[in-house]
Amino acid sequence: MKTSMKILGALVLLPTLLFTPLATAVTAMVGGTVVNVDGGAALDDAVILIDGERITAMGSRADVSIPADAQLIDVSGKWLIPGLMNMHVHPGLILPGKMANELANETDPALALRMAAAARGMLTAGVTTIRIPGDDRHADLALDRSIRKGESDGPRIFSAGESLIITGGHGSKPGVVYADGPDELVKAARQQISLGASWVKILISGGIATDGGDIAEALMTPEEINAVVDAAHRYGAKVAAHSGSSIATTVAVDAGVDSIEHGYTLDKKVLQKMKRAGTWLVPTIVVSQPATAPFFERIGSPQWYLDRRDSVGKQHWEALRTAVDVGVNIALGTDQLPQEPNDGTTATVREAEYYVEAGMTPLQALRSATVQTAKMLGAEDSIGSLEVGKYADIVAVGADPSADISALRSISFVMKGGKVYRDDEDLAN
Repeated sequence: MKTSMKILGALVLLPTLLFTPLATAVTAMVGGTVVNVDGGAALDDAVILIDGERITAMGSRADVSIPADAQLIDVSGKWLIPGLMNMHVHPGLILPGKMANELANETDPALALRMAAAARGMLTAGVTTIRIPGDDRHADLALDRSIRKGESDGPRIFSAGESLIITGGHGSKPGVVYADGPDELVKAARQQISLGASWVKILISGGIATDGGDIAEALMTPEEINAVVDAAHRYGAKVAAHSGSSIATTVAVDAGVDSIEHGYTLDKKVLQKMKRAGTWLVPTIVVSQPATAPFFERIGSPQWYLDRRDSVGKQHWEALRTAVDVGVNIALGTDQLPQEPNDGTTATVREAEYYVEAGMTPLQALRSATVQTAKMLGAEDSIGSLEVGKYADIVAVGADPSADISALRSISFVMKGGKVYRDDEDLAN
């Protein structure tokens, strides 16, 4: 009888034993130098303790006790920075030319697989958080859910769902009718939010990728812009506005838009308005500058596209220089995949280097890809800097990027949420 009771007791406990997760050891990153993205002194010979996805302790080796069973990652000689962020990424990007022809009949499953592959590549480039300001068929929202569930590998995603396009506007196809007027655009914005978008993307001016119309033209009406911003903010969503126009941007800033994308031809007056209002600029400068020429050649861009890109390049550069000089809030974004090769490095790193060439200090450029972007997202409590309680999104480089931004070219180790995704030197083994 006693034997039967013991067997019964074991059977009762069996489901608990099978489904209770095993305790995981704390990870200790030791010996590295932690860069202070707020501008303070770096932390030498540091210890970072990670339990699960988050940092639980951080300090000098003398001040932090390392648990006996901790998994050690020796990062001696490395500089540690927060995971990089890229605020203008289209994982499902299709541009005019050969690329568009090859993907003309892409199915939903094929799109999802292409975006998932792109997301994995972003992690290897050191990018642990992205914002998707508009993509096709809501595959971005599905990808976000899959990553959050742990089914797929990729960065943290903040997304706008599908962009709000007006008839004849940037992103439109000839003869196709889109959302027009305040009422239709408000309904479209609410639809994206109901599907899970935390941002709404509006296309308020012309753009490079749409043939016809001036890039600096203000295409969306003030009434339409104001209606979308009001509707989105009522739901707690933020609004990003594609704009190459000073006129359209002036209206958008007055309406309370949260970020301006590209800003190809913005003048000093509107940039000063953005500074006063705290409006963010996501420059995507890399797409209009020489570094990306090989990319456009590879994807077979048509001549009209290349001509539009080249025609706006100098104005775009002057707008960025003025924005830096004025002190506009700038968050790094590339309008290319973060890992796209550019000038011997990635699009993300080359974008940051362009910011320094435009007048930023290396620390300011690093902040534009970390703590500043976190503030724009409203997520600074969880990401953007290496602090206790925040996600363990950690990148190791070979030199101090706050002194020389090109140190970002030496990324050799990437961790997101306590999980290692790149380890060129087997530091975690």
